[in-house]
Amino acid sequence: MKKRRNGLNNFIGAVIFFLTITIVVMSAVLIFSAVEQSGNKTTIALVMFAVIVFLAAVCTVVDWLRRKITVDRPVQKILEATDKIASGDFSVRLDIRHPVNRYDEYDCIMENFNKMAAELSRTEVLHTDFISNVSHEIKTPLAIIQNYAASLQNKNLDDRTREKYAQTLVGASKRLTALITNILKLNKLENQEIKPEYETVNLTETLAETVLGFEELIENKGLELECDFDEDVIIFSSPSYLETVWNNLLSNAVKFTEKGKISVSLKKEKGQAVVKVSDTGCGISSETGKHIFEKFYQGDTSHSQEGNGLGLALVKKVIDFTGGTIAVNSELGKGTTFTITLQSGE
Repeated sequence: MKKRRNGLNNFIGAVIFFLTITIVVMSAVLIFSAVEQSGNKTTIALVMFAVIVFLAAVCTVVDWLRRKITVDRPVQKILEATDKIASGDFSVRLDIRHPVNRYDEYDCIMENFNKMAAELSRTEVLHTDFISNVSHEIKTPLAIIQNYAASLQNKNLDDRTREKYAQTLVGASKRLTALITNILKLNKLENQEIKPEYETVNLTETLAETVLGFEELIENKGLELECDFDEDVIIFSSPSYLETVWNNLLSNAVKFTEKGKISVSLKKEKGQAVVKVSDTGCGISSETGKHIFEKFYQGDTSHSQEGNGLGLALVKKVIDFTGGTIAVNSELGKGTTFTITLQSGE
């Protein structure tokens, strides 16, 4: 639509320019016809010279005014706005001169500039929040490591206390390692620095192996584990990427479920592999569900459960990257179900 409007504006501009030149030429011809009757060639030459100079001056002034209004002003506005953007002011916006149905090229440039500025502003906010959250999340385990490492230097500690402090140090270091690992993975995925290695995957086997890795944790919490897998569900994907997905979802299910059960199902439905990871845990509100896949967003605002808010963001990025979909269905106090749909390789 905008291309059509631009074409129409260009056509109108060309017609106006054509009419202006026509009027100038006709004026010169009429004046020449009027003075030609005098028969004095010198007079004719002087008059025509003066006419040409005058008409040329008029055309120059008209063109200068046209360029000043239609070119120089919008270009100057755009240059001033780009200078502000370059200096870090992403709040700048340009006022578009014409209504939508009369856009010219500069209006389109201004509209695109406003979209770019809005996106840069949003990115800057996300970047600032990201740095703030990373700093906060790193400080916590570092403070634990520093404090407990200092406490371990106390020679009067009994063996039991010393072992307890050492276990706390190991837990904090693992948390810090997991945070840094997830940050690096997310960064590489977002910048497409790593490419998944696709291969034929027996999803039934790989998912079962991952679930077995959580069996001890589930038993230690006294939870029931329920699995329902179709046999030999084959997909063409990246097994290492999918392992990240299953590990994060199962880890969350165990973490946020104090009693009841955890269910994992795998079904072939209409040429697709559908995986569901459900729990009977604390659940999440509808408002939390809107942000659950954002980086550093944590539904547990009390931070009573360890986590850095990167697990589900990484899950979403991996699923998007491998061409699948993920959805969450949850209710406070009743549990959560994550549904992942992947293209079957059969």
